[in-house]
Amino acid sequence: MSDMNVSFPHLGISLNINNVAFSIGDYHIYWYGIIIGIGFILAFIYAMMSLKRFKIPSEKFLDCVIVGLITAIICARLYYVFFSWDFYSSHPDKIFAIHDGGLAIYGGLIGALLGGCIVAKILKLNIPAILDVASLGFLIGQGIGRWGNFINQEAFGTETNLPWGMMSENTGGVTVHPCFLYESLWCLLGFVLLHFFSKKFQKYYGQIFLLYLVWYGFERMIVEGLRTDSLYTPFLNLRVSQILSAVVMIAGIVMLIVFRKKNNFVHTTKALKDKVKE
Repeated sequence: MSDMNVSFPHLGISLNINNVAFSIGDYHIYWYGIIIGIGFILAFIYAMMSLKRFKIPSEKFLDCVIVGLITAIICARLYYVFFSWDFYSSHPDKIFAIHDGGLAIYGGLIGALLGGCIVAKILKLNIPAILDVASLGFLIGQGIGRWGNFINQEAFGTETNLPWGMMSENTGGVTVHPCFLYESLWCLLGFVLLHFFSKKFQKYYGQIFLLYLVWYGFERMIVEGLRTDSLYTPFLNLRVSQILSAVVMIAGIVMLIVFRKKNNFVHTTKALKDKVKE
């Protein structure tokens, strides 16, 4: 890819970017992969530093991460191919061409959770605690990884006149919503808030994960409606990620309410027993 000019006209910012970081012969190393890798490494470092707080053995957690990473890549591709089947049914040779792009973040999250939780179950780990650590790591990875979309000039939205509107050759020369930026800032803010919540206010394992579902689901449901590259359901003209985000957010809210009542019941029962003993 040649250099691309990306600007934020109303802010007076103009940049020249290239999605190739460097080349080794004819083999190109792309900034997208490097940025995703940095996000994963930082998320992993944070998770390893948090394991003691969540009472998770590091050696067993590493097994969950390795398997979760593999299943994340597989599911991210399967998710994208499934909802882009009109193209891939005519080009089956492209299904495994991951180097050409086509990884869906929701598919990756689902795959990571499935693979990681299966290993956690086998190793008899506390799955809700694993989910808490994973969700905080996801927010780091997503917050940083979205800048790969900026380098590729993808995942942007419809035309806008807002002061932070972005323009490039890929946007057709008009200012558009920088959706990658919205999600990046939202995820990083969510990480900061949930990190401190987990240290000061968390009442039970799994609570951080449920809050993550609500936090991310709310943002993605709104921002997905602005994007111009959404995947759609096969039979209805509905955005897949928007529907899934709404379901995820509602499920998170319901489960938070259920566990809050259950938690209150447990504490009330314990208090009554202690009172009787007195």
